[in-house]
Amino acid sequence: MAISATVNGRSVQLDGPPDMPLLWALRDLLGMTGTKFGCGIGQCGACTIQVDGKPVRSCMLPIGELDGAITTIEGIGETDEGRRIQKAWLSLEVVQCGYCQCGQIMAASALLARDPKPDDAAIDAAMSGNICRCCTYPRIRDAIKEA
Repeated sequence: MAISATVNGRSVQLDGPPDMPLLWALRDLLGMTGTKFGCGIGQCGACTIQVDGKPVRSCMLPIGELDGAITTIEGIGETDEGRRIQKAWLSLEVVQCGYCQCGQIMAASALLARDPKPDDAAIDAAMSGNICRCCTYPRIRDAIKEA
């Protein structure tokens, strides 16, 4: 049974079982490999996408429960806010290994959409579920402020 969804502003059909995690539907059915698999239990944040502007762990969201417009890292660069975030990430050389950065950018984008000038406490709270094994947290915080 195909499930209708809106991904990055376009209508798509996800032809998978209703219990298939959105992460795998994005990667395997739509070929959108920007969203990364990290832990598979919603703890690391590598698979973060947005549903109606809110950060969501795509490894934990079955496609049968989709309710809202999905934005992935592939779509975030199409927005002014996303381009500002990506520019700040590059100018401050946030990325080391880069594996977590898609999820970090998705969480940062959701934060900045609701709070354009967050303080350190707001940044730390919004980003606390996204793990960076390279520990670039100070640069991530600075990039969010710059964006």
